[in-house]
Amino acid sequence: MQLVEESEEKRRLIPVLYRRSGVARRHSVLLDSSSGAEPAQQNFYQPTQSEIDRGPTISERMAIYERAARELAVQTASRSLQQSGVSPEEITHLVTVSCTGFSAPGFDIGLINDLGLNRHLSRTHIGFMGCHGAFNGLKVMKSFLDSDPDACVMLCATELCSLHQQYGWDQEKIVANSLFADGAACLVVRARDLSSAIPGNFVHVESTSYVIPDSEDLMSWNIGDHGFEMTLSSQLPGLIRRELRPWLEQWLQEQGITLEEVGSWAVHPGGPRILQACEEALGLEEDALAVSRQVLQECGNMSSPTVLFILQRLQQMTAPTPCVMLGFGPGITAEAALWM
Repeated sequence: MQLVEESEEKRRLIPVLYRRSGVARRHSVLLDSSSGAEPAQQNFYQPTQSEIDRGPTISERMAIYERAARELAVQTASRSLQQSGVSPEEITHLVTVSCTGFSAPGFDIGLINDLGLNRHLSRTHIGFMGCHGAFNGLKVMKSFLDSDPDACVMLCATELCSLHQQYGWDQEKIVANSLFADGAACLVVRARDLSSAIPGNFVHVESTSYVIPDSEDLMSWNIGDHGFEMTLSSQLPGLIRRELRPWLEQWLQEQGITLEEVGSWAVHPGGPRILQACEEALGLEEDALAVSRQVLQECGNMSSPTVLFILQRLQQMTAPTPCVMLGFGPGITAEAALWM
């Protein structure tokens, strides 16, 4: 009787955890159909056959990644090229970011072949860094643009988080299941355009990072036999409240900016508690992170591309600058980027 009651209690708790995630809608490459309020249809994750069943193996999940990551990256990059007015042959450097899968050749080769990119371009892949991977992609992109006046760089971050849905009763894994989603974002920038005063066009001017001491066990992203496994400690929000402001204030001071002069914020929505911790640490106004919450609600946590979705919305709104982008990843590593 006790086991039945315990099982019922767990079933009641799962919807509560999902509602607390702040996510109302997400996308997944695994869905066969999904429309409005109708239940999504998929056949990749089957009901468990036994208590030890943990779902598809890592090789089965990576087989989907190899195909679907390429398709999503090509679709996103193609749209970015059209919007930028840059021809595929103009791309001199390709920077790709992903932490949710491995294959070689990877989706970077798919971008070259499917989009007709320059076959002599320089390729750099940033893998398995987690939600803050795009920050490191931006650093590499900026280095190329700063060092070569003829550079034209494409940055493409592509993640298929839904490939790592976890089976079994574990509250940390259920929270991760409720938050993460699939998505891709792409930037195309020519060095010669950086001096153009385009309204609403943010320019990445500087980046920094901080590996917080004694925090290695608070977040992890490990490869298991049945998908990549995320662990996220409940201590992380408290760590952010304690460590974020002193580090960020010092860095902004080095850039000649005070915290109060920051015009807008692009904070990676690791979850509602992470956003709340950032607000409390920095003393932000109630709506300062509204765009981060909107992206979380409408798209879920897509890992590395998420901050680029937020940045795009801020640009479309002609949000005031300077804009500070923030994200956190295993380490615990805090990453920041300054946009003007």
